[in-house]
Amino acid sequence: MAGTDDSREAERRILAQVRSIPAGQVAGYGEVARRAGLPGRARWVARLLSANTHADLPWHRVLRSDGRVAFPEGSAGYREQCRRLRAEGVRVEQGRVRGQRAAPSVDEQVWGPA
Repeated sequence: MAGTDDSREAERRILAQVRSIPAGQVAGYGEVARRAGLPGRARWVARLLSANTHADLPWHRVLRSDGRVAFPEGSAGYREQCRRLRAEGVRVEQGRVRGQRAAPSVDEQVWGPA
């Protein structure tokens, strides 16, 4: 799908959702996909973020659905993501974010959980 107008629009929506995650909060790959209108496309989100060339993208706020950092433990990416999250006040223990849930969507903030 990469390269088509539809896929570029979907990628734009994914990146917009990643940028909308507030500092100090996190969301899972699947949650980002759902908010971008692409339910079930968590792997697409992960692929897009792994190829990220946008310096301003807060990629570090996106985690696996179980709250873990997706990079292999001890890798440069793992250490960088943990460092960035901790710098925002996120509690990270052994590569897992503790004490918070995914950032609520705008709909959830206005209307409450589904």
